[in-house]
Amino acid sequence: MAPDKNRATAAAILPLVGGAQNITSVAHCMTRLRLGLADRSLVDDDALKALPAVMGVVEDDTYQIVLGPGTVARVTPELEAMVAESGAGAEPRPEVAEHAPTASELAAQGAAIKEARKARNATPFKLFLRRIANIFVPLIPALIGCGIIAGFNGLLINLEWLPSITPALAAIASGFMALIAVFVGYNTAKEFGGTPILGGAVAAIIVYAGVANIEAFGQKLSPGQGGVLGALGAAVLATYVEKWCRKWVPEAVDVLVTPTLTVLVSGLVTIFGLMFLAGEVSTGIGTAANWLLDNTGAFAGLVLGGLFLPLVMLGLHQALIPIHTTLIEQQGFTVLLPILAMAGAGQVGCAIAVYKRLRHNTSIRTTIKSALPAGFLGVGEPLIYGVSLPLGRPFVTACVGGAAGGAFIGFFSMLGDKVGSTAIGPSGWALFPLLDGNENLGLTVAIYGGGLLVGYLVGFLATYFFGFSKQMLIDLNADVDAGESPTARAEAEPAPAKAPAGV
Repeated sequence: MAPDKNRATAAAILPLVGGAQNITSVAHCMTRLRLGLADRSLVDDDALKALPAVMGVVEDDTYQIVLGPGTVARVTPELEAMVAESGAGAEPRPEVAEHAPTASELAAQGAAIKEARKARNATPFKLFLRRIANIFVPLIPALIGCGIIAGFNGLLINLEWLPSITPALAAIASGFMALIAVFVGYNTAKEFGGTPILGGAVAAIIVYAGVANIEAFGQKLSPGQGGVLGALGAAVLATYVEKWCRKWVPEAVDVLVTPTLTVLVSGLVTIFGLMFLAGEVSTGIGTAANWLLDNTGAFAGLVLGGLFLPLVMLGLHQALIPIHTTLIEQQGFTVLLPILAMAGAGQVGCAIAVYKRLRHNTSIRTTIKSALPAGFLGVGEPLIYGVSLPLGRPFVTACVGGAAGGAFIGFFSMLGDKVGSTAIGPSGWALFPLLDGNENLGLTVAIYGGGLLVGYLVGFLATYFFGFSKQMLIDLNADVDAGESPTARAEAEPAPAKAPAGV
């Protein structure tokens, strides 16, 4: 997308979310533009969904506009610039031409479901999980970039090509992971209301080589022990120590005493407590993940692949982010992400079946045609919120497809062929460049590709044969855009002749 097109997209979005003065914050993740809004009622959802660059909208703690990978990273700074350039006076909101949204009835149902989900997700535990996600999501671009370089470097090493270059590529790919604890500490302090650089300073203790000379709980510490979990705990502790100091330390000496006490107290606790404890927890996570897939791989894959989308709906999937990061830090890849990615494959298969079954509903079919390319690349929100979830039963059959794909990959893990990802974020076809495992890359890619095919096929078959009741087919199989009623369609098409007895 050219720079002027990115700016045009941002310019089109801005008035539809209430203008610059209605925006309180702007951020983005892998696929979504995340906006904090002062007044939700000023947003024109239908007009936003009608924009060519918008794949869908999701309402959570922020208003999220799905633009897709790559596009969102280019549109976000353009929108930020427009918000920054806006004057103090409120600009009049331009009139938006009436535009019938694609599959408007389904979109309305999807919006209602999202609103209800937002209310259910506003619990203290789920809000805490969102804060944890906010710590790790900004790290995803670096994880992806370094992961792809690591995979490319591994390929060069296996082929014995460019031996003078591979050490440099290894350094580039590994540098971020060697210091990821520092970035986690920085983001944690920022998220919990502390001074970010103090959180990073305390977390840096974990990766400092000199901790190898320190003994805690009768054991020598090792650099990196405790990993991202230790860094998270250390930075949270530093934030609370800093807040206590701000409250009690006199202002005249605050600039000297508060940073010193924050780093000293939280640093000592980190060295003589958190590093050991977090190290044990991190080791336990890796051991548990490997045991689960080694011994119950097919069943574990079926459960994880089948339940991932419901976990997303409940907001509980965010708890997996630090687990993924811990596995990548320990083993070089996370064995869970490829299995969870099968949920998207089930959605794609489901959508194709809906397209085939509702051959007279041009509105829904148009939605599916526009959303399928993104679905193949792992961006599932348009298919989920625009098609399967509002329809109900197809969402369940899509989960069945995800379960089948997960079971396929889990089965090979039981045979000793682990499939992993060197980063988190991408899914679907976009995950291929990040694949890694304990066997050769060709086999790893084949297993993951096989899982996707199984997910597509089972999602399609489950939806085609079990995703609709007879009444649903009558109600939905009409050309809504042409004004045709379901009853007229049913009356126009004679019922199929009954087969002779004995046939």
